Amino acid sequence: MSVNVNRSVSDQFYRYKMPRLIAKVEGKGNGIKTVIVNMVDVAKALNRPPTYPTKFFGCELGAQTQFDTKNDRYIVNGSHEANKLQDMLDGFIRKFVLCSECDNPETELHVNPKKQTIGSSCKACGNRGMLDTRHKLCTFILKNPPESNDSGSASVKKEKKTRKKDKENGSGSGEAGNQDNIDAPEAVDGDDDDEDWAEETTEEAQRRRMEEISDHAKNLTLSEDLEKPLEERVNLFYNFVKQKKESGSVEGADKEILAEAERLDVKAMGPLILSELLFNENIRDQIKKYKRHFLRFCHNNKKAQKYLLGGFECVVKLHQVQLLPRVPIILKDLYDADLLEEDVIFAWAEKVSKKYVSKELAKEIHAKAAPFVKWLKEAEEESEGSEEEEEEDDENVEVVYSSSARELKVETVKPEKPEKEEEDIDIDAI
Repeated sequence: MSVNVNRSVSDQFYRYKMPRLIAKVEGKGNGIKTVIVNMVDVAKALNRPPTYPTKFFGCELGAQTQFDTKNDRYIVNGSHEANKLQDMLDGFIRKFVLCSECDNPETELHVNPKKQTIGSSCKACGNRGMLDTRHKLCTFILKNPPESNDSGSASVKKEKKTRKKDKENGSGSGEAGNQDNIDAPEAVDGDDDDEDWAEETTEEAQRRRMEEISDHAKNLTLSEDLEKPLEERVNLFYNFVKQKKESGSVEGADKEILAEAERLDVKAMGPLILSELLFNENIRDQIKKYKRHFLRFCHNNKKAQKYLLGGFECVVKLHQVQLLPRVPIILKDLYDADLLEEDVIFAWAEKVSKKYVSKELAKEIHAKAAPFVKWLKEAEEESEGSEEEEEEDDENVEVVYSSSARELKVETVKPEKPEKEEEDIDIDAI
């Protein structure tokens, strides 16, 4: 069964089709794996090597991948459903197949390993652009460019070398042997490397191309940064935020800070670094000031919230005299700002950790936080109790239907009390 390449298009007569993914789970236990049976056919419909979508699955799932090109077996470790992989394939198509202008899947990738860039050109609308190389798959593409590009460029280079040798040797074999292989004049036979730049020579076109280069120049060292150890990447992020703070532009740089954390793959640890750089003894005012920065990391991310609590402990350690008595108030501020969820706070309160501060100080912080945690638990129990009462009230509501009434009538029905059973009458006593 075939589906639309761009599944957001519901038109049944859409011309770009691809076969639906077929996944087969093999093995048991630690050796379990998912074989994508028809990956070659799917990749052919997308005009991409089958290794690219397979590697994309591995990057998204955090699983290892295996390629057996001779037997057309493309494997992702672990057990994965075909529907889940099909939804994930939509993400690959959106990022690496569809044209950013016309949304048609008629694009080709142009990899430049020297400059560490990946270009894209559309055959349908002629749009040319650069891919965002933040995704981990881009590192794989840079190391394994499409074969069509390599073979084409290699044949061109080989042909040029033969022409050069013929000219140096004064050989006329090309003219005498085969009249079809006549060299074009030098003015016509231009260098392929200048093909992109020879399209438009106006000042507007040149300015546009220079802007395009500057926009993507930031991503040139992406692959190198991602290959660095975690500690180095954290230091890079720390220096980035520190520079923003020293330059006075940190308040409006929340999106840039998040993008840099995602680029370096340290998003979860972001609140820990931000706490160290943005918080001091005036933490209560700073929570309001930098709420937007922390929300970008902590919203629906429990791991980031745990790192925020670790950063909070570090700040208390640095300003112990001023902040230790105010621990419950600060925690409530973080909770009210939606930076911490209840279950994360409860899990933190249950176990004293010496990961960020000494065991003694951690015990003191937890002891000071106990009243707030107790209040939070009681508030949660009260809310659950009120919900149960509302459910009971709903059970006592009856909807009355009347043929003469224009609207539905709702009446509250009091539960009927059971009638007292009539006392047994002793016939002999009458």
